[in-house]
Order: sequence, then C-alpha cells, then structure tokens
Amino acid sequence: MQQPAPTATESARLFLALLPDETAKAALAIHRDQWHWSAHPVLYAPPDWHVTLHFIGAVQRPRLDELRAALAVPLTPFELRLDSPELWPHGLAVLCPEAVPAALQQLHADLGQAVLGLGLRTDARPYRPHL
Repeated sequence: MQQPAPTATESARLFLALLPDETAKAALAIHRDQWHWSAHPVLYAPPDWHVTLHFIGAVQRPRLDELRAALAVPLTPFELRLDSPELWPHGLAVLCPEAVPAALQQLHADLGQAVLGLGLRTDARPYRPHL
C-alpha cells in the first residue's frame, strides 16, 4: 500500500544551490542591464539569483538533520565565470559558464551521491549550471 504524500507542514521543498554574495549580485545586475534581447525576458530580482546544484523536492522535516549531515561533502574552491547569456524557453534569461570548473562538477557529483544515498531523488538530466 502506497503512503500518502507528506503535507506541506510535514515536508519542505528543497534544492541545493550556490548563492552569489552582494558584490557579485551588484556586478551581475550591471551586466544584466547591458543586455540587448530581441524578446522580452523574464527577469528575477537579485535576492532570488542562485546556481542550482540539485533540486530535491519534498523531504519530510524529521529527515532534515540527516540530510544536513549527509551533505557535508569536501569542497575544493573554484571560480565560476558566468560569461554566456542565453534566453531559455518561456523568456527566461540566464547566465551560463562557457566552461564548468572540474571542482564544481565534483561538488555536483558528491552532493548527488549523498542525496541518492539517503534514498532521495535528484534530476537525472546532465548538469547545466546557470544563474
């Protein structure tokens, strides 16, 4: 028999992401304001800007401590150059890197393994970092 899905109060909708600091957000906003698009892009406010590592989805709140512990993976510092503006479907304007640093790829893989090791799901599509 299948268990009912957790209610909103019993679960949290989670994703793992990198957040730019205030200096980076200011520089990105200046860069964004210099773009010239042929269509009308959807623009998000700087507080919402992030680079998703993994979308996890609904997780029961009692599992959050277990998840936090599992996500304590090694991190090698890296520089992510978001230097390629793109307009995605539905008018979503994003910045992508021309090259994905090996340390970011490793972080994505390590976090994915940690999430999967807890029996949770991750997106199976190839990783395409973007802000």
